[in-house]
Amino acid sequence: MSVALGEVVVTAHGIQKWFGPLHVLRGVDLEVREHETVGIIGRSGSGKTTLLRCINFMEEATVGRVKIRDIEVVADPLHSSSRAQQEQIRLLRLHAGMLFQEFNLFPHMTVLGNCIEAPMRVKKVPKAQAIETAEKFLTKVGLIEKRDEYPPRLSGGQKQRVAIARALTMEPDVLLFDEPTSALDPELVGEVIRVMEELAHEGTTMIVVTHEMSFCREAADRVIFIEEGVIVEEGPPEQILDDPHDERTRQFLRRFLSSNSDAIDAAAAAAPAAPALDAVRAANDASQGHG
Repeated sequence: MSVALGEVVVTAHGIQKWFGPLHVLRGVDLEVREHETVGIIGRSGSGKTTLLRCINFMEEATVGRVKIRDIEVVADPLHSSSRAQQEQIRLLRLHAGMLFQEFNLFPHMTVLGNCIEAPMRVKKVPKAQAIETAEKFLTKVGLIEKRDEYPPRLSGGQKQRVAIARALTMEPDVLLFDEPTSALDPELVGEVIRVMEELAHEGTTMIVVTHEMSFCREAADRVIFIEEGVIVEEGPPEQILDDPHDERTRQFLRRFLSSNSDAIDAAAAAAPAAPALDAVRAANDASQGHG
């Protein structure tokens, strides 16, 4: 938000995705500019995650094309991919770092080992250079002191921060986040959100599927609401979250806020002696299944 937006980095055009008879994405068009942070919101099953996975071809769209920088791939799932297309997909993925709900760290490798593995194996970066880059990004996410620890000894929030550092070591053009805090205990959400907000303010290009409305309000340049595989509405966070134009967006936000409020009341009733902040955190945890 503090860095001027640059040229278009990501283009997804006419993205449609069928799973058997289920039409999950219905002709989605999306452009994301350099330094832009885009938050994608919507209820569970609306197509948010599928869109993210289609952007880096973890799922191949039924119809459509994706371009990241100068690498373009056209979906053609009815035919076997040629070697040339497989290479284009490989190059496309190098430009897009993906972060998941689960952390997908290698448990038998140290934090540092997790961060240097892909640069060395995939990009053929010399080990000394890979270590220097990894230490820079571990410092950025506040975990340089954990460089020699193994993932099973880390908290969920620390694991997700390591996953962010690992993605950054590949120096992608865009980071794709798939609900990165949904698997975390409520008290660990804040440390991950703070790192993501710092990245956004520094101009890292990000597409974030999230239920964290506070992140969208604080860090996103643009918020997109998806319903039934269609972009219903998009705009600045203050417009989408405070004054949406479409009734479907208003209904989603009313349900989300209502469920969050009910969860706060339930948490407070279940633990009346707990501090108010604990009740809010418990409520956030309870509300993860809504929207």
